[in-house]
Amino acid sequence: MLMTKVAIVILNWNGKELLRQFLPFVIKYSTEPQTEIFIIDNGSTDDSVNFVKNNFSSIKTIELDKNYGFAEGYNKGLKEINAKYFVLLNSDVEVTENWLKPIINLLDLNDNIAACQPKILSYNNKNEFEYAGAAGGYIDKYGFTFCRGRLFNIFETDNSQYNIESEIFWATGACLFIRSDVYFNCGGLDSDFFAHMEEIDLCWRILSRGYKIYYQPNAIVYHLGGATLNKTNPRKTFLNFRNNLYLLYKNLPKHNFYKIFFLRLLLDGIAAFKFLISFEFKNFWAVFIAHIQFYVTVNNFKNKRKDNLNNTKIKIHSTMYNKSIVVDFFIRKKKYFSDLIFNND
Repeated sequence: MLMTKVAIVILNWNGKELLRQFLPFVIKYSTEPQTEIFIIDNGSTDDSVNFVKNNFSSIKTIELDKNYGFAEGYNKGLKEINAKYFVLLNSDVEVTENWLKPIINLLDLNDNIAACQPKILSYNNKNEFEYAGAAGGYIDKYGFTFCRGRLFNIFETDNSQYNIESEIFWATGACLFIRSDVYFNCGGLDSDFFAHMEEIDLCWRILSRGYKIYYQPNAIVYHLGGATLNKTNPRKTFLNFRNNLYLLYKNLPKHNFYKIFFLRLLLDGIAAFKFLISFEFKNFWAVFIAHIQFYVTVNNFKNKRKDNLNNTKIKIHSTMYNKSIVVDFFIRKKKYFSDLIFNND
């Protein structure tokens, strides 16, 4: 199989209407040489594959026998693609003119940059940063994730305040540019996550092995978001809380593992109590079940944690927020990324 330079790869599951809406933009604005577009189909039942084959003959399809989830679906499909760079692109993303070139140039010129994301704006409000990725992802010391341009439920208007190319902790899986060799050498996405936070886990492993992850603001895409699970859906609550525990268990270094993990459990208890007194009983139950499932399955992650620690070259990351974003946001009322002070010395 001949190697192409850039493979734009969309994982699809019953997303025929999203493909109808957004694929034309991907085709129109992805005309650089040695660029190919692939659809990995996760066992769809809505005639997605035939729709693509009949209407977009230039797109290559990889058909899986069932829905393997976001992580394993990509893992299986990407093994069938020979490319220098993968672009993992959600089916509900509208790309824009010149969305590829700035990031590919950045990767071409910097071998130590393993992954990158563009500026992610909201499809429904194109002047506002979007939930999943915004202007680059970060994480606090307790594993709570946030973005430049989006802290919890506060979404900033894009006033060019984040128009500087910069290092980040994680790049969103909604539009993730990554070197194929790094993807496979670092183990790819963890299929035990099924969906949500698996790209953050991968990014943490990448950083620990000495690579860098970047945000490139000159590339812009618009994300619809919530196409698979709305962010208030209890199923998403369950996956986020469970997978966040997986994330910490796998990646926290030995020197602060027990302290951080214990404090995180307390914070989860507070979050569950807040759901309870707000009469969000399904979300309260989702947090409870997430913890039960973590305790039941944690033995499956012991070898993964051991492997991560054995391959770790860097334990302290300048893009990790060495405080609690929960305390800063809800108690100290720091509502914007510019209010935060990073000091990991």
